[in-house]
Amino acid sequence: MTAATQTLTPRETPRVPGLPLIGNLLGMAKDPAQYFVECYRKYGPVFRLNILGNDYVVIAGIEAATFLGTREGKECLRSKEFWEGLVGEYKATRILTGEDGESHKELRDIMRRGYSKESIKGRYNELVAITDRVIERDWKIGKKVPVVEAMQYMVTDQLGTILTGAAPLEYVKDIRYMILHILNVLVTRQRPKILLKKPHYKKAKARVFELGNKMIEQARARAGKVPDDQKNLIDDIYEAHVKTPDVMPASDLIVALTGPYVAGLDTVANTTAAIVYTVLKHPEVKARVLAEVDALFAEGEIEEGDLLKRIPSLQGAIMETMRLYPIAVAQMRTATKDFMFEGHQIHRGDMVYIATSVPHFMEEYFPEPRKFDIDRYTKPRAEHMQAGAYSPFGRGPHTCLGKSLAEVQIALSMARLFYKLDLELDPPDYELKTKTAPTPGPAMDFKVKVRGYRH
Repeated sequence: MTAATQTLTPRETPRVPGLPLIGNLLGMAKDPAQYFVECYRKYGPVFRLNILGNDYVVIAGIEAATFLGTREGKECLRSKEFWEGLVGEYKATRILTGEDGESHKELRDIMRRGYSKESIKGRYNELVAITDRVIERDWKIGKKVPVVEAMQYMVTDQLGTILTGAAPLEYVKDIRYMILHILNVLVTRQRPKILLKKPHYKKAKARVFELGNKMIEQARARAGKVPDDQKNLIDDIYEAHVKTPDVMPASDLIVALTGPYVAGLDTVANTTAAIVYTVLKHPEVKARVLAEVDALFAEGEIEEGDLLKRIPSLQGAIMETMRLYPIAVAQMRTATKDFMFEGHQIHRGDMVYIATSVPHFMEEYFPEPRKFDIDRYTKPRAEHMQAGAYSPFGRGPHTCLGKSLAEVQIALSMARLFYKLDLELDPPDYELKTKTAPTPGPAMDFKVKVRGYRH
């Protein structure tokens, strides 16, 4: 008997008190991960919120993380409604994140190779070279570097070169501005729609479409000329359009082709920026990380096999940062039918937050959950292996498609950054400030000082 069917008599679902008009917006805007934890402790695994007049059911904790992966979870919840605004803004018919079932699998299969770890097989040293180029350009000695912005340019350079064959750095600010507004206004619905009428937004959107059309022309020029083993994500998407235009119509090309930038610009940039903070904040961790990266690059070019096993302290720091500063705080779905979850009635059409990050902050699963402890993930502890406890890339059929690629990209980028540069927090006793919109992460004014080159 599952969480969705364990009782026939529904319990009354508690509603979290809020303020007139804005409801629970302040709690969500300040720190959604902590807000969900506080509500879970006080109200249990199911509760209701109101944000700017929109009602949401929240299902949270281990129970929710487990439910997402079940057959019932897949049947009872879908993504479409939350992403319809984005789809409409691109004048597309569908996107990967907004589809479920066979339609989702169809798109996932087209993009699977391009977003996989295989897409950078044999290219680790190229990724290192790109990172070196970015460091030389953006991380000058004596400079105070705005970390999130610097990481956004690094991610665009890396993903652009590896996945699409080009690094459109001149479009970074436009992509970020457009997607920030779309996510805040049309997806999470935390901002009013009038913001999409702003001239700045319209200009940014036009620039993103300009980039998309350039990418279409580039893909068209490459079509039929690239060997299978050299094709990238863009080649795979355009080939699907040519061979099966009903599956990948022309109207969907711009949103699909610019997808790597939209997907990685905030998520990977926020995560890598947070890792810079956590490693520099903990001198004992920094010492272990520096010893590992010095050994990793001692021979110049690196071997690709078992990369993560050769940098266990850095990998532990990455995983611990993703636990404490999760990007995937919650996943958004709509109930496709009436169902019961943990004794509570969920109704068809209810908008649902699945707060899978709640266990990250619970001592039942991670002792001293506020402590930065990079050894949680090694045996015999392996605290992250408890079912449903650790969900940095989401859960269920919508688990991040680029997970394996992101793991290598983040690890290699951080290893190279710490190997090359002598960094310190600015000021040295800095305590990280965070932002929540459109995705959680370090505040844009977080800076570090480049004291010099280590190598």
